[in-house]
Amino acid sequence: METKDSNGNVLTSGDSVQVIKDLKVKGSSINLKRGQVLKNIKLTDDSGLVECREGKKTMILKTEFLKKR
Repeated sequence: METKDSNGNVLTSGDSVQVIKDLKVKGSSINLKRGQVLKNIKLTDDSGLVECREGKKTMILKTEFLKKR
């Protein structure tokens, strides 16, 4: 299974991605703003999800809200 971003580009572990929509993270006070860059993503078993870190928090985001940078 390939993990693809919102534009159809293939994502790999260690890529940097950019958020394409303002997102509120459940269970946290973190709000991700459009255009924010997240570095060193990790792929998960689900092709529609990636794991990333913002500060000291680890979160799992849907790839439909990300684009490869």
